[in-house]
Amino acid sequence: MTHIQRFNRIAHSELSDEGPSKSQRKRESHALQDLGEELVNLAKDALARVPMPENLERAVRDCRTITAHEGRRRQLQYVGKQMRTLDEREIEAIQRALDVIKGVSKAETAKLHALERWRERLLAKDEALTELLAQHPGADAQQLRTLIRNARREQAAQKPPKAFRELFQVLKDLLGTGAAATETSDEADNDLPEFPTREDD
Repeated sequence: MTHIQRFNRIAHSELSDEGPSKSQRKRESHALQDLGEELVNLAKDALARVPMPENLERAVRDCRTITAHEGRRRQLQYVGKQMRTLDEREIEAIQRALDVIKGVSKAETAKLHALERWRERLLAKDEALTELLAQHPGADAQQLRTLIRNARREQAAQKPPKAFRELFQVLKDLLGTGAAATETSDEADNDLPEFPTREDD
C-alpha cells in the first residue's frame, strides 16, 4: 500500500460529526512523515523529477545535507511539518511521481540482472559466447574471448575483478541496456504529473 493510499484510507475512515479523532490525525501525520522521508532518501536525479512546492523542496534538500543523527531527525520532522501543509491533490501528485520513479527503477534493475546472468553464463561455459555472437554478430569476438579468459583467471587466482567488471560494461554497451534505460526514463518523465496550482483564497 502506498503512502497516499494509507493517507486516503485514514482520511476517509472513522468519520463522525465531530471530525477526525486524535488517533486518526496521528496516523495521517505519520503517513505524511513517511512520504517526506521517502523524498529525502531519493537519488538526486529522481528527486529533481518530483513536483513539489518550493518550501518543501528546500526542506528536503536541506535534510539531505545533514549527517548528524539528531540534526537529521529534527529536519525530517520539519519535512513532515511541510508535508502537512499540502492539500490532498498536491500529495497525490507527489505520490504519482514516486510511483513512476519506482517503476523505472524496477525496469533498470531487471536489465542489470539480465546482464549479470549473461556474464555468469559466459564465464561458466564456452557455448554461451557462441550464442551471444549469434544474437549480436557485430560484437567484437576477440575482445569478449580475452575478457572472459582474463575474468576466469582472476576468479581462479582470487585477484581483483578488473576483467570481470570490464566484461559487464562491454555487455551493457553491446546489449543496449544503457540506451534502453535512458529511453525508459525519458518516457517516465512524460508520465510525471504536473504539480497542481492552488487557487487563490
